[in-house]
Amino acid sequence: MRTSPSSRDRRRLRRWILVVIFLVLAMMIAVAGVVIHRAEPILRARVIDTLSTRFKSKVELDTFHVSAFPHFEVSGTGLRIYGKTDPNSHQPGIQPIIGVMDFRFHIRPWDLFHSPMHVRTVYIQGLQLNLPPKEQRAEMKNIEPQGKIKIIVDKFVSDTAQLILNTNKPGKLPLVFAIQRLQMSRIGSNGPMHFEADLINPKPIGRIHSIGSFGPWQADSPRDTPVQGGYSFSQADLSTIKGIGGILSSTGSYAGTLDHIVVNGATDTPDFQIATAGRPLPLHTDFHAVVDGTTGDTYLRPVEARLLNSWIVATGSVVRTQSPPGHHVSLDVAIEKGRIEDLLKLAVRSSPPIMNGGIRLKTKFDLPPGEPDLANRLKLSGIFSVLDAHFSNPEVQNKIDALSRRSQGKLKQAKFEPSDDVNSDLNGTFRLNDALLSFSQLQFQVPGAQVDLTGNYDLNGRQFAFYGKARMDAKLSQMVGGWKSILLKPVDPFFHKNGAGTELPVKITGDGSQMHFSTDFHHRN
Repeated sequence: MRTSPSSRDRRRLRRWILVVIFLVLAMMIAVAGVVIHRAEPILRARVIDTLSTRFKSKVELDTFHVSAFPHFEVSGTGLRIYGKTDPNSHQPGIQPIIGVMDFRFHIRPWDLFHSPMHVRTVYIQGLQLNLPPKEQRAEMKNIEPQGKIKIIVDKFVSDTAQLILNTNKPGKLPLVFAIQRLQMSRIGSNGPMHFEADLINPKPIGRIHSIGSFGPWQADSPRDTPVQGGYSFSQADLSTIKGIGGILSSTGSYAGTLDHIVVNGATDTPDFQIATAGRPLPLHTDFHAVVDGTTGDTYLRPVEARLLNSWIVATGSVVRTQSPPGHHVSLDVAIEKGRIEDLLKLAVRSSPPIMNGGIRLKTKFDLPPGEPDLANRLKLSGIFSVLDAHFSNPEVQNKIDALSRRSQGKLKQAKFEPSDDVNSDLNGTFRLNDALLSFSQLQFQVPGAQVDLTGNYDLNGRQFAFYGKARMDAKLSQMVGGWKSILLKPVDPFFHKNGAGTELPVKITGDGSQMHFSTDFHHRN
């Protein structure tokens, strides 16, 4: 069967159409190649000029590429923005204030002919914001390249970012914030940039989510750049700090500049514990703090904490140190409304706590960084008073009751009802160092007796030993019955001193679960 002329014509027409399409595509590719070839240096210059004008700084860029397929994309690597020296200077060894490993963004071909050029989103990998020490601000003055912003960006998204706050102070390490994800918008405007960020806090390990605003950028003094926002800190594992434990969560807000950030927030740790006791207790705090970005130091003004039924107020600082690396905590701590059993539950393993009662306390709290457990690093120095104390161990409390009865000469009251248990008052001056709690002055009072002691309590071994004098209202002969009372009457004058019916040298020893109270003539002055 022969093909009709009309069929051959149609096939010939289709071949010509395909040829024309191929030629048009080839021409488009050629034109795109020319456009890309000419666009690369134009766009590269626009990027550098925009960043140089924005940050008033010298800008370097290692590589820059423009591709047309499958879409019009711009990419680059090795972007560095300097802020320390004159942008025309080529002094070696200067650290950039901003570094980017690689970046990319999409544009439309006709955007090349607009000025300023509009970019919707820039994607960045390996962003590093490296702020110089506060002392170097003066070196950055009068660095003002002239020019106009040639590229406006709506938003950028960054992975694996770092914020590094450097310092010139001896013994201080740079403060480094590792940012997992950072998204910022309105970068091309002169107003602040809105951001959303996820950070991993190194110690205690936990995730921080923050939303706020940053800027406008202060090119002459980056540390004066405003910042404000709110944060949430979740699942922070306190066991990464040796000596304590628990899972902390915190929320709050902050505002200020990079080197003076005021933070207000709250924390909740339902299972806070100290290694010496290993007993989880609920701890809530409300705090007002100032963070100095120059050094990374934090000043607490104040922290108000609630531990069970006790309220604790602390002011002071958390200062970063280089050797050993970590944080040095120095606080003034006050408890005006507290319970001694709450503090004992937190610090001492014995259960139940050896005593309960109200407590007031003022102390210097000093916790240097280091490898030893918290109990072996913590230093305390202060005064305290415990009111209406009652010992939880019946044997110990019975001895206190007996001491009170004998000191008042009430020998006929052989047995008391539980409601007649004697409450004690304690006050003293103490010092904690290397897990050893020392009392240079400890006064113990019950009805009819006052005991003045000095001694130590070992937090690790739970052993205690105190020595001093007991002053009783009753005379020595009145504290015993029967024929012993008659025999002791002649010696009453020897122990009747300083207005007391009887004054005796005593010692109190024990291990937290047992207490031994006895005379101690070997230590008598």
